[in-house]
Amino acid sequence: MSSSTRISQAFDHAPILPLSPDSRYILLSDCHRGIGNANDNFLKNETLYTAALDFYFRRGFTCIELGDGDELWENRSIRKIKEMHKKSFDILARYYEAGRLYMLYGNHDVVKKDHSFREKHLCTYYCDRGLCKRPLFPGITFHAGIILEPTMPDFGGESENLPAGKEIYLLHGHQADPLNSTFWYLSRFLVRYVWKPLEKLGIPDPTSAAKNNHRKKRSEKILTQWAAENGKILIAGHTHHPMIGTPGSPYCNTGCCIHPGSVTGIEIEDMCMTLVKWSVGMHPDMTMYAMREVMGKTVCIMDYL
Repeated sequence: MSSSTRISQAFDHAPILPLSPDSRYILLSDCHRGIGNANDNFLKNETLYTAALDFYFRRGFTCIELGDGDELWENRSIRKIKEMHKKSFDILARYYEAGRLYMLYGNHDVVKKDHSFREKHLCTYYCDRGLCKRPLFPGITFHAGIILEPTMPDFGGESENLPAGKEIYLLHGHQADPLNSTFWYLSRFLVRYVWKPLEKLGIPDPTSAAKNNHRKKRSEKILTQWAAENGKILIAGHTHHPMIGTPGSPYCNTGCCIHPGSVTGIEIEDMCMTLVKWSVGMHPDMTMYAMREVMGKTVCIMDYL
């Protein structure tokens, strides 16, 4: 099966969410939440991550996680991940309870597409504040892809769909790489038993599109080509390379939540997309705070196609 076919199949049964001038979405990807050990690259950014999610929650945003939320290649147990990152799961549970959370699966958490795994591990979590188990994601479905379909209000007060090509297609992006999609069992074995211990010695994982420049460029080229040939705006994660595309190259990437000292994502508001970075800022009185920065120019959906 070709990479293009795998990408297309991710949207065969994708849910369609509305995108209107009033819609607010924050797209994040590749948290790789771990168990708090030396391989847990998310741990140092968790405070930034939860501060950002709290910011968006209070402003009425819907959060869409584009896969690899949890590191389930290096780690066998998601129970330990939930215990280590209770603050993150606490705010994600708030989003889900409010009906404002959607999640995709990536290659590192592909097991989440299995119903029995979700029922066993993702229905509850232990809340420190309440000292009890609380609902986490009961009944959730992890999708391969999601489509945001723009609508504009007409003069009669109803909504009508925009011309084809204005839809935004969301997926993790591992579909562009056979080693991380078709042969993910092999890649997981190599990561778990070979590259995980070598990572402590500073040797990067060659199976990772985020750490292998050749694999990253190849994946991005395939994703960009699919977006251009199909006339769609495509937003992915996977390569950890944040970017906003152009009308001639309508591929975008959220980046990731494990950049050194920063979390990146894409905001969609007022029918426009903005690439943002959250990092640590400092006030004149030397107190620190979570700082939101805009990366590049905001691009509106109507500018595409």
